[in-house]
Amino acid sequence: MQARLKKTVVLVGMMGAGKTAVGKALAAALHAPFLDSDAEIEKAANMTIPEIFARDGEPFFRLKERQVISRLLENERGVLSTGGGAYMAPENREIISKKGVAVWLNADLDLLWSRVRHKDTRPLLRVPDPLGALTKLYNERVPVYATADLTVVSQPGLSIDAMASRVIEALRTRPDVLEVLE
Repeated sequence: MQARLKKTVVLVGMMGAGKTAVGKALAAALHAPFLDSDAEIEKAANMTIPEIFARDGEPFFRLKERQVISRLLENERGVLSTGGGAYMAPENREIISKKGVAVWLNADLDLLWSRVRHKDTRPLLRVPDPLGALTKLYNERVPVYATADLTVVSQPGLSIDAMASRVIEALRTRPDVLEVLE
């Protein structure tokens, strides 16, 4: 399939939903650049996300995240993976809707927990009860993620490429975003 992106595809969802992995596969399938807002923030700050959280706090990180997402949406068409909390900010949702299309990778809590529980790279889970913290975040964020332009459901056992194919199928319903060149 030959296709051309008319707008940036912005992957949103919980930590562990597969935004980076699926985003890379999706970008490759669409012959589009892959962008990662967390990686761009780390590059600009010359620090890891956990280091930024520890040194400067979450509000500072969220400000930098907004600036980076805005810049990435302004400058390039591609596939953009965002951090789990990025879509919570109304300003981010507004610019994503204006300049791109939000695609929620919807994974249930059990699947997310199975993916993130052995990683210590998640600052918001560096607490005595990480499952409780993840559950609280999940319950707070799902209603907001549900407002995304498109939803693609993730299931255990689905490969990264299968998820990327599901996203492409969802994008095919949006000719304003994806032009299929037969």
